[in-house]
Amino acid sequence: MNKVLLYYKYIAIKYPKQVVKWQQTVCTQLGFTGRILVSHEGINGTLGGTTENINRYKQLMSEHELFDNIDFKESDGGPECFPRLSIRVRNEAVSLGIPYNQLTPENSGQHLTPQETHALISQKPEDLIIFDARNDYEWKIGRFENAITPDIQNFRELPDYIEKNLETFKDKQVLMYCTGGIRCERASAYLNEKNIAKKVYQMNGGIHRYVEQYPDGFFRGKNYVFDNRIAVAVNNDILGSCLLCNTPCDDYYNCLNALCNKHFIGCAPCVTTFEKTCSQTCKTLIAEKKTSVRPPFNKFQTTLTK
Repeated sequence: MNKVLLYYKYIAIKYPKQVVKWQQTVCTQLGFTGRILVSHEGINGTLGGTTENINRYKQLMSEHELFDNIDFKESDGGPECFPRLSIRVRNEAVSLGIPYNQLTPENSGQHLTPQETHALISQKPEDLIIFDARNDYEWKIGRFENAITPDIQNFRELPDYIEKNLETFKDKQVLMYCTGGIRCERASAYLNEKNIAKKVYQMNGGIHRYVEQYPDGFFRGKNYVFDNRIAVAVNNDILGSCLLCNTPCDDYYNCLNALCNKHFIGCAPCVTTFEKTCSQTCKTLIAEKKTSVRPPFNKFQTTLTK
């Protein structure tokens, strides 16, 4: 049986290149595919492999002086969910665009367990704001009910969004969430440092941990993931709509026109009619051989288990 492993840890890493070399050796030996980013601020990984080798990897990580006590998250999938293995050194474990020495998770929001998260939302306090820290293409197919969803296409745009909307958070309880928690560590710290919200929380383990406990809870739709699965179904709600005809659907494609490469939601009839492109213009360009063609997204969808 195969699995996809998702994890992160903010920890000072003096020699990231040494960690990359070690990870490359271990992951190659275990037959993994996936991505690992290593920086001076920590490690951020998502890997596909057999259950046996995933368990071996977690054991090796727990024995390392830097990487014990990691909250490893698993879902159905495997090596087929990634095209290759990529392990690199980066400036940030996740790209917020703010130097780590200027903004660390030390001032992050109070972490709430899935149970605490569910209880807080259930109470429906008037001053509660649920804030989605993800990109627009993520929340378009799945999000918490009544969440504020910023119109951003890159995590680096989030600080600017917060700056422009500080009054929204004034004297409010803010419950922030993302896919697995890593983005909220620094994003909630950024909001905390503005000293405008009454209280800042973040969902510990993000959407992933919450829907394990509450698949029919306050999160509706699909959880967007950054691998060939594209999205993991949580429940039967369809929140997205086709770019071309506005029919409710939540399947993502990348435009076959390589110069366009637009990531778009498309229904099956429109994807067929427009031949896996996002518009009549792109379809015509390909038909007239005026552009290059990219391979279509490989889609592997699954459902989270409790």
